[in-house]
Amino acid sequence: MAQFPKGETAPKDGLLPEQAKLNAELRTFHAYIHVPFCKARCGYCDFNTYTAQEIGSSSQHTFAKDLITEIDFSKQVLENSGVPQRSFSTVFFGGGTPTLLPAEDLISMLQKIRDSFGIEAEADITTEANPDAVDEDYLFKLKAAGFTRVSIGMQSAVPKVLAVLERTHNPENVAIAVRAAKNAGLATSVDLIYGTPTETIDDWVETLQQAISLDTDHISAYSLIVEPGTKLARQVKVGEVQMPNDDIHAEMYEAADELLTKAGFTNYEVSNWSKSVETRSKHNLAYWKSMDWWGYGPGAHSHMGGVRWWNVKNPAAYTDRITASQSPALERELIDQENQDIERVMLETRLAEGIDLTWLKTKGFGSQEVISNLIAEQLIDGPAVFSGTIRLTTKGRLLADFVVRNLIG
Repeated sequence: MAQFPKGETAPKDGLLPEQAKLNAELRTFHAYIHVPFCKARCGYCDFNTYTAQEIGSSSQHTFAKDLITEIDFSKQVLENSGVPQRSFSTVFFGGGTPTLLPAEDLISMLQKIRDSFGIEAEADITTEANPDAVDEDYLFKLKAAGFTRVSIGMQSAVPKVLAVLERTHNPENVAIAVRAAKNAGLATSVDLIYGTPTETIDDWVETLQQAISLDTDHISAYSLIVEPGTKLARQVKVGEVQMPNDDIHAEMYEAADELLTKAGFTNYEVSNWSKSVETRSKHNLAYWKSMDWWGYGPGAHSHMGGVRWWNVKNPAAYTDRITASQSPALERELIDQENQDIERVMLETRLAEGIDLTWLKTKGFGSQEVISNLIAEQLIDGPAVFSGTIRLTTKGRLLADFVVRNLIG
């Protein structure tokens, strides 16, 4: 499981330093709710998730109550820290598998957020879902409560690839789940993973074609990363499975961009395509634009004005702190302006709209020589540079980290 960064011990009262409230009115505010429960653990996953066998069922049964208590706590912390009151612009339930909980639990948590902070009228309210963990009745309940979008973990349409990933869902249920979400009036997205051991280009193209046939509003396609400490990492280390090389990953990405573009999708971030501006993930855009968010639940991360903190990971430890009226935050870090600027380059460069060249220059990033070389290597768009924007080409998206390293020197 992924290790958190090292930071200073977070105060038990949760109070935030002055940095958190500076210019807060210029940043939008977002809620992330981490539901750390899964039916089974996938071999590639390093998210903070637990099965019932690992922690028992009690944490799952009391989760909504504990999280509602954290919402109360967060409101008090923000008031006591002098952070201006703001409504949430987006709410995102992630995991784990949020839809393992009863719909009523998700609804009660959302209602508490609405009552405590307010939610903007046009807010995106999304939950992730496993295709085997939702039906039409469940989704109609979410829609009636104000949810606007469901993001379904498809990963692959090919059974042998799903088996390597240890995904337990029936691939046929993806279409059923998408259709149920549409019938309920919800926007839809599917998440895909490419570069799995044994996966061929033909397998990946089949998955893309199946995803396109769903007529969903949004598709995310992520390259499989072998995270230290996972079962997949151990399998790779002992030679049980072999990862595709970088050239195959690149070919798969190019196939995705080509097929999705032909199907009417537009790439708006390196790994994300949408049918329109309106169907982009506004919640994820907030991350990429370094806005403010409060992460609720075990292991959730929060960010406010360059102050970042993360909750204890274990659900039982989370409950103990919440019950004791203490902050569930384990540690935090204060990001200085220089590192905030570097993070901005790292994140905004990934966006199709690119990053402002004048701002880069004022921060000492992107020398003329570097920019000229990136244009010559066809990694950034030359005409866009002349218009004042650094914008990745399709080739540049494949080498986004390389571009960023060159820009920041």
